[in-house]
Amino acid sequence: MSTNRTGVSRPGYYEACLPLAAAWKDQRPARQARSHLDPADFEALRDAGFLRSVVPEALGGFWRDAATSARPVAETLRLLAGADPAVALVSAMHPSVVGFWLLTPDESQPQWEAQRQAVFASAAAGEQWGTVTSEPGSGGDITRTRATATPVEAGSTLVGRSYALRGDKHFGSGPGITQRMVTTAVPDGEDEPRMFVIDTRAWQPPGTPEMAVVAEWDGVGMAATQSHAIRLDGVPAVRLEYDGPLSTVTARSGAVTATLFTSVILGILDEAVATTRPRVAARADDLRAYEQVEWTRAITEHWLAVQAYEGALRAVESDAPDARLAALLAKQSVAELAESALGRLSRVIGGSAYSRRSPFAHWYEDVRALGFLRPPWALAFDNLFALSLA
Repeated sequence: MSTNRTGVSRPGYYEACLPLAAAWKDQRPARQARSHLDPADFEALRDAGFLRSVVPEALGGFWRDAATSARPVAETLRLLAGADPAVALVSAMHPSVVGFWLLTPDESQPQWEAQRQAVFASAAAGEQWGTVTSEPGSGGDITRTRATATPVEAGSTLVGRSYALRGDKHFGSGPGITQRMVTTAVPDGEDEPRMFVIDTRAWQPPGTPEMAVVAEWDGVGMAATQSHAIRLDGVPAVRLEYDGPLSTVTARSGAVTATLFTSVILGILDEAVATTRPRVAARADDLRAYEQVEWTRAITEHWLAVQAYEGALRAVESDAPDARLAALLAKQSVAELAESALGRLSRVIGGSAYSRRSPFAHWYEDVRALGFLRPPWALAFDNLFALSLA
């Protein structure tokens, strides 16, 4: 076990991911040309122990509490994003989703606690979790769902009440890769949306009447996340057993989740700056004044992005009352700074950056995609406005 830049010990899964990231960087041209995920990458991350990063220590995992365990998860995703942003984003879904259960303990609810233990056991066994919650026309708001949930007889491998789900979903990262995916729907006879877990192992790859891909992801950024559009037509699922508003669960994990997505954006920017620096150094005596200024402004924006990310992590680590607001402010700030800095770096590189063969063209679209989709700008600023007045 080594230490990171702040002197905090790094867990074994981080160390095991270092050679993976190095190897993936060597494969960058081929990886950036992909439009689909490679299961071998996620098997390697599973073998490295990353899926146990959010499993409590008592169950054989690495998670102790947010104060000590959130940073290593974020730093691992930051490392992976510099090597393969699509893989990093899909991987970020696992701790973000498991975080719903991890960060909302409630011993007054026995069924909820039993489900929490089942979720942790699933992750400890090497099952990867993901999400397919967004719907066409929802603006990214997972509570604005038209999907329905009908009670059915039990038959799931997870603790909880069984339902059959029907509805259209899109922007689900990792279909065909993940073994469990969460989504939202309104149960029959109820008015409020609830969260459900789909055991996707029986539907891999999604291509059955119950869970079918109706449109493959063709985004120009994060092109290999498989954020396909999926139609649910009676697919079995288990209800999230928390007895309380869905907003309580999402709020408890919100600061950590936002920080994990921020780490992915920052990891891309880290790598772009590191790739540009030796090129600038080699041409230092010949750079025009404009190029010097653009480089300087780019590294200034990178520095600001790092400070925003560190601020979010410190808020999470200290359990600050405004940690969720701090994390969302950091995410939006880093998304804007990364897009601006990537543009500046590309102008310093010159015309060669504007090519499908250039990593900069891909990185620019990757950071833009993350800002547009996780969540969309309008919803993101709605949330910031509301939290700023709370």
